[in-house]
Amino acid sequence: MFQSFETHASPAQGPARLARLRAVLAEQALAGFIVPRADLHQGEYVAARDERLQWLTGFTGSAGFCVVLPGIAGVFIDGRYRTQVKGQVDLQQFTPVPWPEVLPGPWIKAHLGQGVIGFDPWLHTADEIAKIEAALQGSEVSLKPVANMVDAIWPDQPAAPLALAFAHPDALAGETSAEKRARLAKQLRDEGQSAAVITLPDSLCWLLNLRGADVPRNPVLHGLAILHDSGKVTLFAEAAKFDAATLAGLGPDVTLRPMQAFVPALHTLQGAVRVDRGTAPLAVSTELTEAGIAVAWGDDPCRLPKAKKTAAEIEGMRVAHLRDGAAVTEFLCWLDARLPEGGLTEIDVVRALEGYRRATNALHDISFDTICGAGSNGAIMHYRVTEDSNRAVPRDSLLLVDSGAQYLDGTTDITRTIAVGDPGDYARQCYTRVLQGMIAISRARWPKGLAGRDLDPLARAPLWMAGQDFNHGTGHGVGAFLSVHEGPQRLSRISEVPFEAGMILSNEPGYYREGEFGIRLENLIVVHPAPNLAGGDDEREQLCFETLTFTPFDRRLIVTAMLAPGEIAWLNAYHAEVLEKIGPRLSPEALVWCQAACAPLQK
Repeated sequence: MFQSFETHASPAQGPARLARLRAVLAEQALAGFIVPRADLHQGEYVAARDERLQWLTGFTGSAGFCVVLPGIAGVFIDGRYRTQVKGQVDLQQFTPVPWPEVLPGPWIKAHLGQGVIGFDPWLHTADEIAKIEAALQGSEVSLKPVANMVDAIWPDQPAAPLALAFAHPDALAGETSAEKRARLAKQLRDEGQSAAVITLPDSLCWLLNLRGADVPRNPVLHGLAILHDSGKVTLFAEAAKFDAATLAGLGPDVTLRPMQAFVPALHTLQGAVRVDRGTAPLAVSTELTEAGIAVAWGDDPCRLPKAKKTAAEIEGMRVAHLRDGAAVTEFLCWLDARLPEGGLTEIDVVRALEGYRRATNALHDISFDTICGAGSNGAIMHYRVTEDSNRAVPRDSLLLVDSGAQYLDGTTDITRTIAVGDPGDYARQCYTRVLQGMIAISRARWPKGLAGRDLDPLARAPLWMAGQDFNHGTGHGVGAFLSVHEGPQRLSRISEVPFEAGMILSNEPGYYREGEFGIRLENLIVVHPAPNLAGGDDEREQLCFETLTFTPFDRRLIVTAMLAPGEIAWLNAYHAEVLEKIGPRLSPEALVWCQAACAPLQK
């Protein structure tokens, strides 16, 4: 599926829809309603049916929510979307709220004296609702689970997706579904739990070695599952998603039932049932509790094993990145020749890049809509070009291109920032600091047990020394032919999940000046045990990163004098490896370009 550039929502539609929602709330004696971006599965990427936040407000970001009250409607957005939201919502009707600096509970208390706020218990986690309720204690405001109020006023809401599921080969997974289920079932038995409820699509797909197409760009199946302590699984999904071969491939220990059978099946469980309070809908634990079944709060049992990739998955990711790196390098060669001619637009760039990936004859899909920000659009961190926003790439500026691909053997995510003419000394200095942060993460060694919050400052230190920073995490987890954003691992100041061998993350520091330019550089990296150092006598375990992404950086933007000798050595070694690994895959023209792009830097 090629990337679409349609404008899906308009701020002009927001006021009428907001007025209809408030009217329905008044009929139900509700003072407000919470409209999340999330769906039943708490996914970052949702099906068209679940785009409630976008439909109501016009905001298209991948995270956020709206709290609608009688006199104000707050759109809560994190640092990635502070600029974007101002151009997408009607600011006379919707008020952007910086989140998580401002939390919903205190904000509601400040804007509502009394009343009941409704929420759909299938779209919010137990943890999320508990935090809001705790903040509302002592006030005359309460929360109430209700039917979805947006669905009630959305006349042409799309139908639920029914894309076909398909098997993911055991050879690429590195482990059969039966082996995974047996391993996790033993964990349940060891902890005295009879079953675990699985609600995350990537967990379900990983567990059953399945893939699907129910959401754009991510090869996941929408469904729910109960993993029993016997290793058997009850899968709840529509039968229309399975052909005979895929259904047979699930084996005798996986039973397919329709989605509407999920709640009745919960009521039949016995013994403690594991539920993840941070990812499962609140309705799951509510149904179990009301049926007299003990809820054992615990992490989704698939998340951590899924994050620790098998040797086969890591090798697949390596191969996918070499294929993808060659395609991106061909694109950069084309771009370098085409930009001086002028007239090139953001959409032209996106289409060309997708074309080079399709030319590999191995592309399943892109892994997210390409972010291509020219000039000031680059400062919109998750900018998505549309026919309305499309602009020509200006001279003497920066072009930020963040893109990725889904191949059967791996998922990629890469960002490069490119000089267009002469962007100026200040832009080059900022670029170099971002590059220094990326190099610092790439070179890191650390004692086993450290988490994202411990390493994240390495990427920011060069920017901090110049009074600069960026409003997003340094990196996110990445799946193996699964979601391009996966947990629980993150390179972030708020992540406390220790890194373990096999985890794959992005390494993507940046710097953004609203109205001027954006810079971001991104490679994917995988955690490995660190090799012993010559002469070292300390036996404590350490970890390090292996870089998976191989595509040149724009040397025209590097201020070599700002780099330390170790940074230059890393960059020269990286570019030498790019040439060695990618060079044989390139066309003659792109190879000549790559040789020049990878020439060693001299201090």
